[in-house]
Amino acid sequence: MKHRIVVLGAGYTGAIAAGRLARRLHPGDTEITVVNADSDFVERVRMHQLATGQDLKRRRLSDIFAGTGVRLRLARVTAVDVDRRTVALVDADGAEEIAYDTLVYALGSAAADHGVPGVAEHAYDIAGKQSALRLRERLNGLAAGGTVLVVGGGLTGLEAATEIAEARPDLDVAITARGGLGDWLDGKAQRHLRGVFDRLGITVHEHTDVARVEATGAVTADARVIPAQVTVWTTGFAVHPIAAATTLSVAETGQIVVDDTMRSVSHPDVYAVGDAGLAEGPGGKPLRMSCASGTPMAWQAADAIAARLTGRKIPRVPVRYFNQCISLGRRDGIIQFVTADDRAKPSLLKGKLAARYKEVICKGAAWGVANPMLMLPTRRRRLAAPRTESSTAATA
Repeated sequence: MKHRIVVLGAGYTGAIAAGRLARRLHPGDTEITVVNADSDFVERVRMHQLATGQDLKRRRLSDIFAGTGVRLRLARVTAVDVDRRTVALVDADGAEEIAYDTLVYALGSAAADHGVPGVAEHAYDIAGKQSALRLRERLNGLAAGGTVLVVGGGLTGLEAATEIAEARPDLDVAITARGGLGDWLDGKAQRHLRGVFDRLGITVHEHTDVARVEATGAVTADARVIPAQVTVWTTGFAVHPIAAATTLSVAETGQIVVDDTMRSVSHPDVYAVGDAGLAEGPGGKPLRMSCASGTPMAWQAADAIAARLTGRKIPRVPVRYFNQCISLGRRDGIIQFVTADDRAKPSLLKGKLAARYKEVICKGAAWGVANPMLMLPTRRRRLAAPRTESSTAATA
């Protein structure tokens, strides 16, 4: 009987893990199934572009996995039973359960409202394709002079605010940040950031907490009202609640706690990658939810699974950071070089060069997903013995 590997989610991390496993394991011994609700691969790092009217290249998952041996199942995951090793699915034909021997959990995350009243009812987000398209439609309906407020001064907020302001210079765009604008960046990067915001006419509300969102804007913690016809919520991400409903060991965030091979600390036949996994990075700090973390997590998980199943030595490459790539519209940006644990160094790229640098990074990431059999030499190894993943726990 073939060893059944089920990958939940086909974003960057799930698609990368599946493709890498297909290159590492012999199809005569393994069956790899990817479950995803959308038929297309979504470039999540470009959702601010989609929201402002730009059309993104379509990448069908059926084309991506063609010829790899990976099976694609278009369905929505409704539950996981890690004790029975089954996944509950719903598709156009109804509900079903599928079984696995090894599970790669890569369901990702969605926008987090942090319990702030009014966010669900009145705010927009760009955490996924459908929500970005919803914002796109709303922005298209705004007349000149319309007001937009971006709540959240992190990477997503900076990119959303500048993209909207550049695409629609006829709108009045503002942003709120709990701290100073880009205050985690190097001083030179902060100065460039402020210059871009000034050039684009973006109003900045620093050291501001939003306590409530209303149809006509936001109310701050100190009772100030910031008017906005459209409020865009970019204050972080929350993982899918499915993992927390299982017997898996999860953190307070709902993320699955994993070791340095991205394997669950409580269930050795489950791996979690991307936003869904809580892994320790350099300096003992948890890896942040990002593509920069998720991609190497997927590499590590796939290589560890393949090594354990084929009886080979498990490669361990520490996940570390090199830079933060920030697009500031289509023609400007900041590449902030950072330490291994993600602290800003006094070195950066800015302006058009930074914009081109980030575009290369984004295109490279998408190309890697879309061409899974071309990334590395294909060495499809046979399984060491007909055994389940959990039986290898003692030799990890």
